[in-house]
Amino acid sequence: MSEIDDPHNFGSQDDRLARAKVRLLPRRSRPRMPLKQRVHQRKAQLKRGVYIIPSLFTTGNLICGFFSLISTFNGEYFQAALFIIFANILDGLDGLVARVTKTTSQFGVELDSLADLVSFGLAPAVLVYYWALVPWGTWGWLAACLYAVCGALRLARFNVQVKNVEKSHFVGLPIPAAAEMIVATIVMYYFLGGEGAAHKQIILLLVIYALGALMVSNIRYFSFKQFALKRKYPDWLLLSAILFIIVCIAAPEIMFFSCFLLYTLSGPLLWLLTYYKRRREKRGEPLAALP
Repeated sequence: MSEIDDPHNFGSQDDRLARAKVRLLPRRSRPRMPLKQRVHQRKAQLKRGVYIIPSLFTTGNLICGFFSLISTFNGEYFQAALFIIFANILDGLDGLVARVTKTTSQFGVELDSLADLVSFGLAPAVLVYYWALVPWGTWGWLAACLYAVCGALRLARFNVQVKNVEKSHFVGLPIPAAAEMIVATIVMYYFLGGEGAAHKQIILLLVIYALGALMVSNIRYFSFKQFALKRKYPDWLLLSAILFIIVCIAAPEIMFFSCFLLYTLSGPLLWLLTYYKRRREKRGEPLAALP
């Protein structure tokens, strides 16, 4: 009997040919990504559209810094100071929005640093130079340049140490606080009617050198980023906050200057108290009641 007559061998030659053909699939260039990692990556891609919200606040901060420079060049010094205040408000909002919406990114950190350098480094330096330091000649523009350089170094150090330093404090005076101290001094002069006083040249020269040194120092300053809004606080704290708001409304210029002056001095004062306490501990003397 031939193979054709045998029903069991019918099509056996075709089957053998089919089995002989091996389907070669293209080899994957990279291993298959786990499901959880793919879901996480997909969520990250969806969140990219939200990143525009804090970036808009940061861009507004940069625009206010640019307008401050233009106002300074036009001789409108008080308006330039106001633009720096607006920039500080937007700078605080962009960080708050990024933390609340959980849209913090490396792009936002770098953009924020560049905006801060313009709004709180260059703008205050140019403002204080044209407003008070021009009569000093070379020493005047050197002081303004030193402030801007120290601000850039402060921002660079913050970006490098952001993951290695406790979030409850800053190392060195933050550059927005330094800029606001300059602005508060100028606003206070306008409030007292002494914008044309001659002694402002000496005071602003000393202030800008001191602020530059504090920014690059290792003195610690309190950070308000860890202030918990959902936490319960004593009743007296609420009353103090209400009283503070009332006083700010009644005398905004004085309170604005006083708040930033106290914050600027808080770092050196705390350092002196800590240094005094350590010296007494080394001597073995009984510690006095320190606050």
